[in-house]
Amino acid sequence: MEGRSGATGDLVPEGRSGATGDLVPDVTVVGSGPNGLSAAVVCARAGLRVRVVEAQPTAGGGARTMPDPEYPGVSHDVCSAVHPLGVASPFFAEFDLAARGVELTAPEISYANPLPGRAAAVAYRSLEQTCAELDHGASWRRLFGPLVDHVDGVLGFFLGDKRSLPPDLVTTVRAGLRVLAQGSPAWGVLRGEDARALFTGVGAHAISTMPSPVNSGAGLMLGTVAHTAGWPVPVGGTQTIADALIADLRSHGGELVLGEPVTTPPAGVVVYDTAPTALLDVYGDAVPSRYAKALRRYTYGPGVCKVDFVLSGEIPWLDERVGRASTVHMGGSRAQMALAEREVNAGRHAEWPMTLAALPHVTDPSRIDDKGRRPLWTYAHVPSGSTANLVETITAMFERAAPGFRDLVVAARCVPAAQMADHNANYVGGDIIVGGATLFAAMIGPTLRLDPWTTPIPKAYLCSSATPPGTGVHGMAGYFAARTLLRREFGLRTLPSLAP
Repeated sequence: MEGRSGATGDLVPEGRSGATGDLVPDVTVVGSGPNGLSAAVVCARAGLRVRVVEAQPTAGGGARTMPDPEYPGVSHDVCSAVHPLGVASPFFAEFDLAARGVELTAPEISYANPLPGRAAAVAYRSLEQTCAELDHGASWRRLFGPLVDHVDGVLGFFLGDKRSLPPDLVTTVRAGLRVLAQGSPAWGVLRGEDARALFTGVGAHAISTMPSPVNSGAGLMLGTVAHTAGWPVPVGGTQTIADALIADLRSHGGELVLGEPVTTPPAGVVVYDTAPTALLDVYGDAVPSRYAKALRRYTYGPGVCKVDFVLSGEIPWLDERVGRASTVHMGGSRAQMALAEREVNAGRHAEWPMTLAALPHVTDPSRIDDKGRRPLWTYAHVPSGSTANLVETITAMFERAAPGFRDLVVAARCVPAAQMADHNANYVGGDIIVGGATLFAAMIGPTLRLDPWTTPIPKAYLCSSATPPGTGVHGMAGYFAARTLLRREFGLRTLPSLAP
């Protein structure tokens, strides 16, 4: 449709004003997580009036940072802490976080996996150094070498909309074949106990039984990024990413409303950075019956128990290399991790649960307070809705890999899975992947629709991690949702530039 220049210099539909304030917005975004903010930024840059509404008193969703209640000089990341896709995502590559004052610093070691009774498995940013220190490095090189050499094609495959032709067909085929192999009993072709544990720990970021295409896909994508851009930490905490998106939104006339749960449909076009089932609460009987039935069948996965520790000093790892990694996978061997994930997916607590840990101070010393205290971020996989407090379980796991760890613990703040939704309503039963840890969700979306960011509800769209390309702070689900609604609702087929 025809457009004209608004106050920001971008195109707006005829008859629209570029101002916000008391006017009804053209687009309301419900939820201020990275995907909601990404959708809002794209729409605001297209010249539309955009309002973001957030139920929590602080913005950012899964990208928030809060001070410790007792030691305010120590800050904890509410959900995500390490951001492999913060520079690798096509959305953030164009948005350019660095140009907006967000410093992402990646350690020499992307991630490490302590192993019982032997040296740890370690993934360096350097593929060659990683291979040199593994028992069977050639096997790791065969798996990742071709992907590392064509990282843009890998990201185009995994972070694409799953409906367009991938930019690099050869790399897409290579990656796809590896997903199928590593997601099946053929994952045994990767040789060496250390290499197998290293790959399994990365794949466990997608909380799913092992092996499966979901966790093999996560392992391949995140592992490839580990050997290229690395796994960086935002200096000052994850909140800086959300703040950069909010600043851009406001600079293009958008507004942010905090502390306002949405219980009735907002006027105009609405895009929901929420769990799909939230639409049932907002629209009630207005949800078409077939779609309502599909949403009621929507299945959430296992949850996480989050424990934020405050430590008085450095962790005394048995393998000192682990201390140079900002991300540590505490699941043990491949067999232990696979058993734990089977138990959790069956609704039982694992004796040795898969636990992810982040130590942001390794590359960001500003996270250490003036008394030398620093944060340790951990997630342990648990059954959906679990009320268990896993402070002691996680402490014991660290004590095995780093004797003396217990003596460093100054404080431990536990949020059981059953309470995760209090911090982010999307995390139903503690499921931080919002039900997306299935091949169907990764490829199709929450329900069977040609365009997964649409709904049969007029003017209502979805952009949460329940839509492709799934979980992660990458902004792509928000970008794709904005692309769809701009075309369908406003006739805008050319997306605005995201450059600073």
